[in-house]
Amino acid sequence: MANLNKVFLIGRLVADPQLQHTSSGTPFTRLRIAVNNPYRDRDGNWQDNTLFIDVVLWGAAADRAVGRFNKGDRVLVEGSLRQSTWKTESGENRSKIEVRADRVSALDPRREVLEEEEEIDDIEF
Repeated sequence: MANLNKVFLIGRLVADPQLQHTSSGTPFTRLRIAVNNPYRDRDGNWQDNTLFIDVVLWGAAADRAVGRFNKGDRVLVEGSLRQSTWKTESGENRSKIEVRADRVSALDPRREVLEEEEEIDDIEF
């Protein structure tokens, strides 16, 4: 049986992308997006359940994301789930699930116009 690890998310950026580098010099940026999941409660009223998802971009795409995307921008993220693990200063093992992006596209009309002028549709890895 085949396995599938593919994620598509539409949400808004919680903060401006910040460029970072690994100890070997590889550029990366972490995006955090808010994804709303509306539902009806028992009384029939609409409620929002907001998920905050961590997304990682690597290499040249991380460079390009900084300055092109801003807090509040609506984006489409396409990628796969990855588990990140580390040890705390006290020696405890920690892990979290995040999305490693293959593509991030702007969905706001004002951003699409800007990107068309720059001849950039989206950022691919």
